[in-house]
Amino acid sequence: MADPRGFMKFPREHPPRRDVEERVQDWNEVYPGGPAAAFLPIITTQAARCMDCGIPFCHYGCPLGNIIPEWNDLVWRDDWQAAADRLHATNNFPEFTGRLCPAPCETACVVGINGDPVAIKGVEVSIAERAWEDRYIQPQAPDWHTGYTVAVVGSGPSGLAVAQQLTRVGHTVAVFERADVPGGLLRYGIPEFKMEKSVLDRRIRQMKDEGTLFRTGVTIGTDITWTQLKSRYDAVVVAMGSTRPRDLPAPGRELDGVHFAMDYLPQANRVARGRTVENQIVATDKHVVVIGGGDTGSDCIGTALRQGAASVSQLEIFPAPGQDRPANQPWPTYPAVWRVSTSQEEGGQRIFEASTTEFIGDEEGHVRQLRLVEVKPNGTGGFSPVEGSERVIPADMVVLAMGFVGPEAEGLVDELGVGLDRRGNVARDENFMTGVEGVFACGDAGRGQSLIVWAIAEGRSCAAGVDAYLSGSTKLPRPIGPQVRPMTL
Repeated sequence: MADPRGFMKFPREHPPRRDVEERVQDWNEVYPGGPAAAFLPIITTQAARCMDCGIPFCHYGCPLGNIIPEWNDLVWRDDWQAAADRLHATNNFPEFTGRLCPAPCETACVVGINGDPVAIKGVEVSIAERAWEDRYIQPQAPDWHTGYTVAVVGSGPSGLAVAQQLTRVGHTVAVFERADVPGGLLRYGIPEFKMEKSVLDRRIRQMKDEGTLFRTGVTIGTDITWTQLKSRYDAVVVAMGSTRPRDLPAPGRELDGVHFAMDYLPQANRVARGRTVENQIVATDKHVVVIGGGDTGSDCIGTALRQGAASVSQLEIFPAPGQDRPANQPWPTYPAVWRVSTSQEEGGQRIFEASTTEFIGDEEGHVRQLRLVEVKPNGTGGFSPVEGSERVIPADMVVLAMGFVGPEAEGLVDELGVGLDRRGNVARDENFMTGVEGVFACGDAGRGQSLIVWAIAEGRSCAAGVDAYLSGSTKLPRPIGPQVRPMTL
């Protein structure tokens, strides 16, 4: 245990962020020098607040089962290399989760029962960045290769995790990505101010050095059919995410200026990295309305403010949460409480209990206003409009950020006969295999829209299922020895 009285001696501290007026002028991360540098002055005392509980409920909160008390203790003892080893034992990409995960581990922290929880997320990202800085993180290429080949479709966090795990045990893995560079939503969905893409690029380099192959600009189902892919590889992993956006079929939906978040954010990310995007969707001098109160909606707010929007409003159908845990969400569950993201901190207004009833356009067919109505929960899981509460707000640009409803699985179903569950996700068994032998699914494609930490956890578990399948396969002999070389795919 770090300091037996640490949780009583040291209060929880938050590192300073750059001033709003400064950070909305660029696309850099909101913490000065990055989150690890911002945490550096307080990291030891924050790690010391860990109680090293007999039953560490932070493990319950973390889908990866991170060994949190151990690396908190190692940080306190200034043994950063051992801390990095403990951290990477359960998490392939802690610098991603340390920036992007909503930290369900913290809401399950025992210190948080009657006080402020340990700053687990800050300790995590600090260990990861220190490991990169001190070069503890090195490629882990396999000593020998099995001769088996695996295709991974999708290079988001689940695809990268399953690919890295399978490469390290000796399989030859090719990751297919339809975008021009790998990373999935980490690349084009997450804005630079939340995670600079240099953080992603160094992990991709590590994976390439380990032997993972990346095939970008390839759309499975178009450039290569699913049938062809399955015939070429001993196993196929579907990790293409949940990318079908939830729509809002209100009158006026067809007007120009109404966009899905995933049409808007990737363009801004490309431009932030110095790319040119023709006919880019921009918020400059526009009254922007973001529909959806989640992380994606928050990302749209920060992006619109950096583009110089005249105003930004965020609509959410749910009531505003309170400051304290609801009675039906006791510790150690993840509660719906009042939170302010860095983007929401930067500006705009949040409108709760509001439902859009109409998009109103001008004579040229461009959206100019949005009609909304106040709603209240009706006790049956839905919402009812409040009579007389309709009003109109300016809206030169509307971004739909209401989540996703499943993967684009038509080719999988039509060509391979893969089944879907009742929610439209790819159906799989406890070993992550679909109804088609040798075809696996993990991450949002099988689980549905979820957290990055769940995507990585699913990727790791799916890799174990794939390896067990290949190890017991009679399709190919399993060579033994370091003389076997990876195949060219």
